[in-house]
Amino acid sequence: MTTTPMTTTPMTTTPGITTPMITTPPTAAGASGVRIDPFDYEARPVRVVFGPGRITEVGAEVDRLGLRRVMLIADPRAPGGEVLAAAVAGRLALHWDEVAQHVPIALAERAHAAAVAAGVDGLVSLGGGAATGLAKAIALDTGLPILAVPTTYAGSELTPVYGMTGGRRKRTGSDERVRPAVVVYDPELTLGLPPEVTGPSAFNAMAHCFAALWAPHRDPLTSALAVDALRTAAASLPALVDDPADVQARSGLQYAAFLAGTALGRAGTGLQHRICHELGGRLNLPHADTHAVVLPHVVALNGPAGPDWTARVAPFLGPDPAVGLWELARRSGVPTDLARLGADDRVVRDVAGSVAHTPNPVPVDAVVLATLLERARQGDVPA
Repeated sequence: MTTTPMTTTPMTTTPGITTPMITTPPTAAGASGVRIDPFDYEARPVRVVFGPGRITEVGAEVDRLGLRRVMLIADPRAPGGEVLAAAVAGRLALHWDEVAQHVPIALAERAHAAAVAAGVDGLVSLGGGAATGLAKAIALDTGLPILAVPTTYAGSELTPVYGMTGGRRKRTGSDERVRPAVVVYDPELTLGLPPEVTGPSAFNAMAHCFAALWAPHRDPLTSALAVDALRTAAASLPALVDDPADVQARSGLQYAAFLAGTALGRAGTGLQHRICHELGGRLNLPHADTHAVVLPHVVALNGPAGPDWTARVAPFLGPDPAVGLWELARRSGVPTDLARLGADDRVVRDVAGSVAHTPNPVPVDAVVLATLLERARQGDVPA
């Protein structure tokens, strides 16, 4: 008699996070086994350096890239600025500390002109999505390589997606020139994040996960990354509510952001991001907070189209993932209504009309989206 052995996926371990070994039961002889849908796979050339204290290695990474005159784009509110400046000492041609959410076009133009005038050959960013976004705006026109040091859980550092605002509209796009060449994750840089930043930023990462699960270009790898990121974030965020200085939980959220950004960067975005970019561009709403409010409602909308992903996230988000997310937000002090952020019913209707033709697993129109966004505006339980 022939015995078919168990197949296993090796266990992976990161600081504070262990992904359990997954065992697939054997199939009967001659059975076809697990169905794998056709997909294309192309690796992206991004180097990731992860671990507490690794900001001190940025200088070596700059040398690895062969850079001699770098522009440091540092959010003045971000920790680690002095350490990072010291790490690139002797190669620092320009220190830029003006950043803003949604990257105003006028700011991007000033920073671009300064980079050209200084003759820089590379960009080093320190901060959240605003700092990374400004570096991307410069790289879009110059092709300069980016070394990103994120201090939140935005995940933008792993994607080729960029965005800039002007005239109350946000223009977004995707271009491989803006994907950072190196990303250095140092969880210790996030220890000082206040709860009002930590929670929404974690939801920003989770929004990337769901986008990757729904994207037309998803593949088995992006889906696996997205589910693992959701599992890790769902465990780490409550731990930080109890103890904001928990380094293992901070490492967990940065690891989740890394996985989420990687998945999104390969699979692409969709309705969730279109809505949030429209709201952000029109009202200058905080990007992460907007994602946090909208996400449970888009998950509820897409639930009927995704029994597979619903089952995969149920063990850590509950049988109704939309309600699970909404309850997690409430427990974590994360905003659950757009009205609190400054959105009125007129803007909600306008945004619904603007994004009504966005491809989505569940077909939508302006009426469906207006209802969804009104529920999000009022802070209703997602349904």
